[in-house]
Amino acid sequence: MVETPGLQSHVAVMGQGEPVVLLHGFPEHWWQWHAIAPTIAAAGYRVYCPDLRGAGWTAAADRRIERRTRLRDLLGLLDALSIGRAYLVSHDMGTITAFHLSYDCPERVRAAVQLAVPPAFMTFSPKILPGFYHLPPLIWHRAGASLSGTFSVPYVARPMPEETVETHLAPLQRTEIDVAVRGLLRGMVVPEAISLARGDYRRRRLTVPTLVVFGRQDLPWSRHLAHICRNPARYADRIEFAYVDDAAHFITDDAPAEVARLTLDWFERFGQKQPREQTEGPEPTKPS
Repeated sequence: MVETPGLQSHVAVMGQGEPVVLLHGFPEHWWQWHAIAPTIAAAGYRVYCPDLRGAGWTAAADRRIERRTRLRDLLGLLDALSIGRAYLVSHDMGTITAFHLSYDCPERVRAAVQLAVPPAFMTFSPKILPGFYHLPPLIWHRAGASLSGTFSVPYVARPMPEETVETHLAPLQRTEIDVAVRGLLRGMVVPEAISLARGDYRRRRLTVPTLVVFGRQDLPWSRHLAHICRNPARYADRIEFAYVDDAAHFITDDAPAEVARLTLDWFERFGQKQPREQTEGPEPTKPS
């Protein structure tokens, strides 16, 4: 447990070496990384898996969550842990905080890997609207309502064991975590979506070397990524795209070994190096 003003953060830590911070998605917590963190740590890194505000076993004095609340929390946590600069891996809702850190405080990030979320400079298209159909029920989430359907097809490539789902959802038995669902969606996700739709990030430049990873079965995103992320060199110094077969949105459960492999390769290639002149874009969209 790490104490910062107004927050008691639960952080799982393992390994020794350069710091790597793993930011979980929704409705998950630090345990999302249980099959990935050991591989990264074994490669010579010290891995930090914090439960972000409104998730896991982190406790907040003030339950209100705004668009950049988790960024302030993360910066406070990094300072408390004496981490000046770290490698960054994020998934789903955790990527919102990764966006903020990479754009606002690039000096704190060596290299970043973001999972199952397009770059912040994406453009909106009617073709990706099905990717948002799961949001309205979460915006109107009622305390006590089950979120087990979040881990069903089409969000996973294969059925997830019941005990795994229960472990992901265990913190929701705490009232403050259950009521935070609406707060996260209304206070952070919706305002961030508006910022993305306005093109705010397309007026900025991403300087942190970033790898974007999608499961092939993460539809509609993987099918239309090339369309919504055209001309990436205009918006980023160094960004690449990778695709994992037999994986959907919850890629850390579907393909943990491949996620760890891609992550370590990216850190080795670009964590300490200057960006290359040429920026690669997503592969062309293939006919369905």
